[in-house]
Amino acid sequence: MKTALALAVLGAIASVEGYRPTEIWNKEQEAAAGIIPNNYKKGTAPHEFMSTASLPKAFTWCDKDGKNYCTMSRNQHIPQYCGSCWAHGSVSALGDRIKIARGADGIDINLSVQHILNCGGVGSCHGGSVIGPYYWMHSQSQAGTGISYETSNPYLACSSESKEGICPHLDTTCTAENIAKTCSTFSDMGGKCVGLNSFPNATVAEYGSINGQDAMQKEIFARGPIACGIDAAPILKYTSGIATMAGSQVDHVISVVGWGNDEKEGQYWIVRNSWGEYWGEMGYIRVKFGSLLVEQSCAWATLADYTAPEKNNQVHCYEGGDNCAASK
Repeated sequence: MKTALALAVLGAIASVEGYRPTEIWNKEQEAAAGIIPNNYKKGTAPHEFMSTASLPKAFTWCDKDGKNYCTMSRNQHIPQYCGSCWAHGSVSALGDRIKIARGADGIDINLSVQHILNCGGVGSCHGGSVIGPYYWMHSQSQAGTGISYETSNPYLACSSESKEGICPHLDTTCTAENIAKTCSTFSDMGGKCVGLNSFPNATVAEYGSINGQDAMQKEIFARGPIACGIDAAPILKYTSGIATMAGSQVDHVISVVGWGNDEKEGQYWIVRNSWGEYWGEMGYIRVKFGSLLVEQSCAWATLADYTAPEKNNQVHCYEGGDNCAASK
């Protein structure tokens, strides 16, 4: 009865124009999931020792010295609605850091959001933790593997509890096939899908939580984009320009790739959202410093390793995955 009542209340609230469910866990939920907010050697992060005087008025990884180090814009809401912004923001920022490490050379490496949804235990289509994805990636890295690439685990916009669209018909449990897989041919021709025991992946060395303009700028400038919370309610109908609304609660996660400077509004964050490129300024929004609570809750991670041609660290699997098949 309590569940039915709660759903009825949510349905009534959702009917109010402009309402959107929060996609962010609170501290109690993070603690219940065992999430540790920081795992790095204190005193070694840029925000702890860099001088603010060294920071330029404007800086973005999407155009640094004539190179674009930003990876693709994503859409968390297809093939059906899923509140997985918390995974998208962190995955996009870490993907950018891989691109930075590679000097923007080679084809972009895009990481699998679905891997986190299937296995992370730090969120679902109904919300998650800002720092949780990096906590989980670090835990995976310590165990000897990392987050798989999009090409072996594409985004389905589903988690185990979701009843939207195709989700009730999918298996999103954390099995080998739901980490990284391939399928050989049509099933009526004897084909099958197999989970892979070796697959391209990226690992995390350290991670941490930060907040405030000063710390954010130092971390972004020194090491790359970060994931941050934001109040998304005021920007549902944003089209362009610099957002200046104060914000009332953090309910969404985005990635911050840099900042700019406007003659009228002053400095602003350059923010990549995960609502597709039809929204905003080709998927981006500019947010005035101090607005929409962007500076309240952020997360970063440093790379340990990643699979790439120049590293000569790929395990070569057959088309059908036979030689890399994980044991059942």
